[in-house]
Amino acid sequence: MNEQEMLKQKLADLRSEHRDLDDVITRLSERAPFDQLQLQRLKKRKLALKDQIALLESRMLPDIIA
Repeated sequence: MNEQEMLKQKLADLRSEHRDLDDVITRLSERAPFDQLQLQRLKKRKLALKDQIALLESRMLPDIIA
């Protein structure tokens, strides 16, 4: 497995985890009494995943000299 394929797999895993967290956050916030601290932690993790996804996507793009 070359580096490009490994990056694609890691990117797919991160996107999947990001979607799962989105679902968990939605379900948690729909319940009447919910743990605000847990919700904040989940949102923080989701933002960290988004940053990792953006970093991997930028690494996968070829460098273009302008």
